[in-house]
Amino acid sequence: MRQGTSRTARRPARALALAAVAATGLLLAGCGSSATQDSAGTRPQAGTTTASPAPAAVGPATSTPGESTVAARAGAGRYVDYERYAADPSAYATGRVVLFFHATWCHDCQTTDDNLRSDPASLPGDLTVVQVDYDNSTDLKKEYGVTQQWTFVSIDADGTKLKAFTGTYTGTEIADKAV
Repeated sequence: MRQGTSRTARRPARALALAAVAATGLLLAGCGSSATQDSAGTRPQAGTTTASPAPAAVGPATSTPGESTVAARAGAGRYVDYERYAADPSAYATGRVVLFFHATWCHDCQTTDDNLRSDPASLPGDLTVVQVDYDNSTDLKKEYGVTQQWTFVSIDADGTKLKAFTGTYTGTEIADKAV
């Protein structure tokens, strides 16, 4: 009898624990974005869904602060943080520039960030992707009409918005949609 009571007492606790795990999964999967794939049906690559905190600068630890090793290779595109870009926008004026509104808590943003870091060759030489902190860039969000993280905005050399899009996970996909 004592054993039966013990099992019964554990059932609500187990059910509550399972519900908490399921709710956490739903919260992490949403990221405030209604898109889980782009119009071509592309999903994140396998093995790129692990979350990691965003570094102070974009790029591997071995790169110049604020810039990935992509820039170190002649003819390859670049992935830089907004502070580096804003310090000298004219340094990026000869190619296409895409602002990537990134949030550290956004699963899709993390997947895109991981893909850009792990496959720098996917960025063509004429493309610079600029990681913008979604949570702390209120003025930029307002200027470009950005209402959700994981948004990409192609801009010209003067900083004028050319096109906005979402739903891309790789450098190749960003390059295909960028103006």
